[in-house]
Amino acid sequence: MAFEPTYLGKVTSVSGASVNIEVTPQIKSGLLIIEGRTHRVGQVGSFIRIPQGYNDLYGVISETSESPSNTDLDTRILKAELVGEVIGSDFERGIGQYPSISDEVHLVTENDLKKIYGNNTNGQITVGRLSSSDSIKVSIDLDSLVNKHSAILGSTGAGKSTSVASLLRSIVTNHQDNVLMPSARIVLFDIHGEYAAALGDISEVFSISPSEGERNFHIPYWCISSDNLIEFLCGQNENLRNKFNELILEDKKKFAREHPELNIKDYKITASTPLPFRLKQIWYDLTFVDNVTWKEKDKTDSPAFKEDGMGCAENLIPPRFTPPGTGSAPPFKGGPNSWSKQLDLMKSRLLDSQYKFLLEPSDWNPDKDNKISKDLDALVSEWVGSSKPITIIDLSGMPTARLELLLGSVLDILFEAAIWSRHLENGFKQNPILLVLEEAHRYLSSDNSGLAKQMVRRIAKEGRKFGVGSMLISQRPSEIDETILSQCGTIFSLRITNATDRNRVKAAMSDGLTGIVDSLPVLRTGEAIVTGEAAKLPMRFKFRLPKDGQFPDSQDPKVSQNWSLKYEESDFKDFINCWRQQDAKNKKGDK
Repeated sequence: MAFEPTYLGKVTSVSGASVNIEVTPQIKSGLLIIEGRTHRVGQVGSFIRIPQGYNDLYGVISETSESPSNTDLDTRILKAELVGEVIGSDFERGIGQYPSISDEVHLVTENDLKKIYGNNTNGQITVGRLSSSDSIKVSIDLDSLVNKHSAILGSTGAGKSTSVASLLRSIVTNHQDNVLMPSARIVLFDIHGEYAAALGDISEVFSISPSEGERNFHIPYWCISSDNLIEFLCGQNENLRNKFNELILEDKKKFAREHPELNIKDYKITASTPLPFRLKQIWYDLTFVDNVTWKEKDKTDSPAFKEDGMGCAENLIPPRFTPPGTGSAPPFKGGPNSWSKQLDLMKSRLLDSQYKFLLEPSDWNPDKDNKISKDLDALVSEWVGSSKPITIIDLSGMPTARLELLLGSVLDILFEAAIWSRHLENGFKQNPILLVLEEAHRYLSSDNSGLAKQMVRRIAKEGRKFGVGSMLISQRPSEIDETILSQCGTIFSLRITNATDRNRVKAAMSDGLTGIVDSLPVLRTGEAIVTGEAAKLPMRFKFRLPKDGQFPDSQDPKVSQNWSLKYEESDFKDFINCWRQQDAKNKKGDK
């Protein structure tokens, strides 16, 4: 076998899963041509094969060095980490036996990889090509990628956005615009509004400020956890919270009674049940309870309104009452008169146009009679029922301070839908969903305790049972909660220059590939190391490059080119209009 063209050398030492290999002097260059295809010899991240009779051991080169010998020639030494073996025709992670000293070591060819991945390509998606051999395609297992969660990590400028766009396109198409997964359900939370440019042809795009071809994004407030909604609207006040929940529950029960086709019993309804209620009416009722005075001592049905002081819930006009009399003289004080600060905050939220997508959610907004044009099923259908396999939710227009609540609310809606539909044919258990979370470090840090983190943590632990997978994308893995990152079964690591981030990635990788992780700072743009459940072998590879017109809107500014242009006086009215309108796409301030 030493005369085979794939022969590299022999094993000289074995320590645990690490083996040292002495490269044969017959290989004088770093390049071999086998069956018309080029293979780089001794590249960190490339594969080796050690035959063991009917079995083959496989490893990944993690280190290369040169050791002086007793001859005039220096001997090259490779260090490799064993990662799996082919037993008969089946590949298994882990090893059941160790090589012996002087065992032969061979390069891994495309035929060897076919043994690893099997002849059946169902469930395998091609995401790029090996860095050590451009002729060998890199495939990953889609089932493991979605079910066991994943993360794409890389420093700014490492090609993260382009790689994400390429990966998602690889999942649903063959990069020739032929959709291979027409029933895929992928929801991409786009924090910076950059992916519509790359994936617009295969996705539905939802935005608070939609451009042409995009759809309006709404989150009905009545789908949000009542405690989180109350805190957002009114802040912290235990007495007010209790009364708020009481009024919510009452209005939801009223809605259920007026819609007998829902067949929901009163005792099953709680303040968190996703049923519509009238938020403006509740603000009015809370204002009434807080300020009411009564004409009669029994304080039942005779409020002491001022003339024309009944107010209007729909127009957020508060009721006005005659001040209480002195001593035992009417009117009689009824309310605590202690919630004015919280109710003023609630009113300001209801009047704030930047929260309109949440607090006045179009067809999902109950009218004064608590009737809605569309129910929750239509909302979920819009998000994950499109004929296009990817849904992009553009969160770039969301108020930054409330991103966690709003993102967490969408995750809450989708995950609750997955839980309660798990036994249905069209549920997420039978039709899984992948949630792609951009800028994960912003809301998943160890110090954070918001709704988004609570939901991602829950999805990471329980999502597989209900058909919900997650993919985290971040430039600062060291800031992501360790528990959440440890649940990611597959890690795609692009170039990472920060030592703290590299250590976190090293800890998250299940394979002992110290040498490969140490190469993270020198990866090329768009190049990554993938390890974990979806990759049968840890691989250093280059993502497919998108075609022209399919790159994310995240390119660096062309500083030297633009700064060298002839000076022209600037007119800043357009971007001031965008700022005032809270709409980066609306230059003229159009409604």
